[in-house]
Amino acid sequence: MAKQRRGRSVNGILVLDKPAGESSNRSLQRVKRLLDASKAGHTGSLDPLATGVLPLCFGEATKISQFLLDADKGYRTTIKLGIKTASGDSQSETLKTCEVNLSKKQIEDSLDNFRGEIRQIPSMYSALKHQGVPLYKLARKGEEVERKERNVTVFSLELLDFRGDEIDLEVHCSKGTYIRMIADDLGDQLGVGGHVTALRRLQSGPFTEAQSVTLEKLEEEIKGNNPHILDQYLLPADFAVEHLEKVDLPTVTADFVRQGQPVIARGLPTSGTVRLYDTGQFVGIGKILDDGRVAPVRLMKTD
Repeated sequence: MAKQRRGRSVNGILVLDKPAGESSNRSLQRVKRLLDASKAGHTGSLDPLATGVLPLCFGEATKISQFLLDADKGYRTTIKLGIKTASGDSQSETLKTCEVNLSKKQIEDSLDNFRGEIRQIPSMYSALKHQGVPLYKLARKGEEVERKERNVTVFSLELLDFRGDEIDLEVHCSKGTYIRMIADDLGDQLGVGGHVTALRRLQSGPFTEAQSVTLEKLEEEIKGNNPHILDQYLLPADFAVEHLEKVDLPTVTADFVRQGQPVIARGLPTSGTVRLYDTGQFVGIGKILDDGRVAPVRLMKTD
């Protein structure tokens, strides 16, 4: 039996500009092959319809992917009014059509209801799981299960353009916010129905559209070259947690942390989660204990 090929050790985060029409996992696997990486993971799925910022974690960076799952997101979306669909986007059947005769002021007034803390019921076409099965798989079989309403926060919601039965919005929101549900609920409030026809993620936590690279660019770069050439697009793992307070540890103290032991050190905050360093090298993530020590939560392997 042939030995399975493992790939090379690649560590860091690549910000992919995900193309439309394919799943996040499909995009991840394509980049993983281009980099010849042995270990990879993405940081929350984008719908096949969506494009834009998809941070991909490789090697040791996969240990901090949870921090990106929890991060705020930014989107630009186009919503078609007058057509309500089962999924809230253009990927499913039409449930209702309606003539649209709305003013820009009516749109703006209704958008006020979607700013700040709002409640959403996740779509049956979401990736949330019920008894281990993604909801969208159940939806495609015609099944429906009860979903709990939950709080999300829309920090900003701007109307970019109004074209009668079509609007463009820019949204900055908390994790777990479904743009499709905003489109669906907005259409219902306006009495005409609505669904997403285009969705682009502009930002995920600290990662932005300006840092992203397309699959076409990666494929062009690697033609006739070693996969190492693509390492230029990797950002260090600690870039994802720059919002956490930084703590520099003496090497002897950092060694105890690497062994999994809580330590006391100068300059520790009184509470919270921190990023730990040893002479400039990222050691990992720590949590301040009630007794004032810092305990390791995620440790990075070093060469």
